[in-house]
Amino acid sequence: MLELGSQAPDFDLEDQTGTHHRLSDYRGRWVVLYFYPKDDTPGCTKEACGFRDAGAALAELDAVVLGVSADDRESHARFATKYQLDFPLLVDPDKQVLEAYHAYGEKRMYGRVYQGVLRVTYLIGPDGSIVRTWPKVKAEGHADEVRRALIEAA
Repeated sequence: MLELGSQAPDFDLEDQTGTHHRLSDYRGRWVVLYFYPKDDTPGCTKEACGFRDAGAALAELDAVVLGVSADDRESHARFATKYQLDFPLLVDPDKQVLEAYHAYGEKRMYGRVYQGVLRVTYLIGPDGSIVRTWPKVKAEGHADEVRRALIEAA
């Protein structure tokens, strides 16, 4: 994980609609940057719908939610449409941003070890610094946990 207080690495990634997003575009606002393994899987769907449902409360705190995975734009578009996700899902097929944020690495499932996208979240302050990290996210209830942390930090 990136260190608390350090500057979050900037990026330029496309979302499900083809719009480019740079972290620097959000300077002056809180950013919830969450990394997730795969579109339309049970855990990722719970997490994304949690952020969708918490969207109004997060917006009142001047926070924007950005989801990132290695899935392609078309997959993100289907996922966003199916679950009415109203925030950008950023495409990182080369895994450059995933790696910069330590969200790609060793995973284990059923005794098998492999490389994959890790479920991690960063809360980035209006000045672009890392305010809080969640290195091992439990999908259910995570958006509320982030909202509470944002209230404490604001």
